[in-house]
Amino acid sequence: MTSNAHRAGHVAVIGRPNVGKSTLVNALVGARVSIVSNRPQTTRHRLLGIASFPEGQLVLVDTPGIHREQKKAMNRMMNRAARGALEGVDAAVLVVEAGRWDEEDTLAYDTLREAGVPVVLAVNQVDRFKDKTALLPFLQQVVDGREFAAVHPVSALKRVGLDDLVATLLPLVPEQAVLYGEDEITDRSQRFLAGELVREQLMRQLGAELPYATTVEIESFVEEPSPTAGVMYRIGAVIWVEREGQKAIVIGKGGARLKDIGAKARQHMERLFDAKVFLQTWVRVRAGWSDDEAALRTLGYDG
Repeated sequence: MTSNAHRAGHVAVIGRPNVGKSTLVNALVGARVSIVSNRPQTTRHRLLGIASFPEGQLVLVDTPGIHREQKKAMNRMMNRAARGALEGVDAAVLVVEAGRWDEEDTLAYDTLREAGVPVVLAVNQVDRFKDKTALLPFLQQVVDGREFAAVHPVSALKRVGLDDLVATLLPLVPEQAVLYGEDEITDRSQRFLAGELVREQLMRQLGAELPYATTVEIESFVEEPSPTAGVMYRIGAVIWVEREGQKAIVIGKGGARLKDIGAKARQHMERLFDAKVFLQTWVRVRAGWSDDEAALRTLGYDG
């Protein structure tokens, strides 16, 4: 083997909810392929983010956060999706929050050790520590008795430490040609990404509990020629809630909140798709969808 051979492989990005896994994937890919919010369990689906570099290609498997509580069918599906992401990967990144390690971090680490793949620890959000030496006792505590291929303090949001992380990950994947075209950034369709961008706004704009009672189904996705933009996408999105009272909250007074959700989602779609987007949104009630595995499958959940 030569040290400068091209490498390509799959790397799972694992961690408890809300540690910045999707932000890290987006930063490495250089595009917004995973939605982000400050709420735990924003990511519900397994998704590939394709990060291409001159030296190689990392196919990053973004996953829902691994969590202990499995109260509903959706939580169980998310845990299965996270664990299933480890099948066939060459390495894994365990993402933790700088200064914090709890039982769910231990659960994520133990899951990775059982998978038998090299684990790189990414200690995220180090930008919050002005004095980086203050992190040393925490890092010592985390690595004590645990096996990591490397430890990298990073800030996914500020793009700090990512070059070193990539330099560690590439030697852990096989020497081979690219697995995806260098212009590809995800394995998911534009239709799927459109639904996620609407759901991202629900996570960002609604109260603490309501986002978890909502999901988005893309009912129509039509590509049309546009005289000014080359192509236009005409998209119809249904926001599903579980109760009538939730429907009123999502719509807002005089339809104001739904309009704002749609407008912001459309703007993100146009940037991601590099095309004009005409988006229509509706809110409908489907009682108990989040605790019904058959309903979850029809709504696109595949854990």
